[in-house]
Amino acid sequence: MSQYKSEFLRELSWRGFIKQMTHEAELDAYCASGTPSCYYGCDATARSLHVGSLVGIMTLRHFQKFGGKPIVLIGGGTTKIGDPTDKEKSRPILTETEIASNAAGIRKAFDPFLTFGPGASDAIMVNNDDWLGKLGYIQLLREIGVHFTINTMVKQETVARRLASEQPYTFLEFNYLLMQSYDFLELSRRHGCQMQIGGSDQWGNILGGVDLIHKADGGKAYGLTWPLITTASGGKMGKTAEGAVWLNADMRSPYEYWQFWRNTEDGDVGRFLRLFTELPKDEILRLEALKGAEINDAKKVLADEATKLLHGEIAAAEAYTTATSAIYSVGPVESLPTYEISKGQWEIARSTVALLKAAQMAKTNGDAIRLIRTGNVFVNDVQVTNEKQLHAYGEMLPDLNAFKVKSSRKSVALVKIID
Repeated sequence: MSQYKSEFLRELSWRGFIKQMTHEAELDAYCASGTPSCYYGCDATARSLHVGSLVGIMTLRHFQKFGGKPIVLIGGGTTKIGDPTDKEKSRPILTETEIASNAAGIRKAFDPFLTFGPGASDAIMVNNDDWLGKLGYIQLLREIGVHFTINTMVKQETVARRLASEQPYTFLEFNYLLMQSYDFLELSRRHGCQMQIGGSDQWGNILGGVDLIHKADGGKAYGLTWPLITTASGGKMGKTAEGAVWLNADMRSPYEYWQFWRNTEDGDVGRFLRLFTELPKDEILRLEALKGAEINDAKKVLADEATKLLHGEIAAAEAYTTATSAIYSVGPVESLPTYEISKGQWEIARSTVALLKAAQMAKTNGDAIRLIRTGNVFVNDVQVTNEKQLHAYGEMLPDLNAFKVKSSRKSVALVKIID
């Protein structure tokens, strides 16, 4: 549609959130009327969500801003099966204790973005184990299984690919479509929810729920997906050399989070400003137009705005100050991410290679050597141009051997020598 009636869909459209939707005109009318509700589900496979989940979280935030009621579904039940979507191998089976612990950590990611409460448009959080855990197998087969055909299920991309490559596709995983579809039906019955959102890899699962609600209850339901986000160089969003970019502060500090956005590739800056900030359109267009060295100003704005949303204005300001201090050698460095290397290990290695590996800026000696030879490695603000080069590494803090290490990725850390 050239112009949506609902402010929500208009906002999503210019920001680049929309990949596919069902019943476009009806969905538009639903979002423009009363207090619509939609849900976004996350399985409890880790202690925190990472930035790959931010598109879903931001979609819910926009939805609430324009009068909708967000429903966050924690997949305590579906995690027991494991979402096979876009996976070449089966997920490991987690214990009940691990799932409960992960669910508790995931809840923290939504609090900064949504307003939870009893109000009409306040967000609520539910756990699908509350109904899936009580669902009898015979009941599932009779009430839900009757609405799904094997003909349709084996045509799903993940299933077809696994079968074609002769990789195992367990009967447990085969049931995931039924479980997620049943979630949508249950939320429709419990909360009047008529809309599910997800990444484009979830399109088949979303269609299953929409179809089930129509067949089982004669109800209306809609689905909307966004494009899977990759970087300009083709990498997976939220994956770095140091690992996943987690949202929980105890797994990725505000400073490290700020630095992740500051290190965005030039070709991604405009797109990420649209997806991961709430800056107005005119300001984003201005920042998108910056060229050359000025694009770094846009990256700083992106880092500031994204960090404010998750960690707050104070944390974002502190991250900026720390980054500036680290790069220009002014002010304290105590808030930099800190790593440790034992005194014994240091006495044996005593090299910049060892420091880069300790700071998780390089995984192997070869990676470290290649990084050093670029000329963009600094230890205590002294450039290191040769892997054999040694410096009189002084004390950075009183009574503590610590070395400030900066790599070409503009990541900065402290490495402390401990007894």
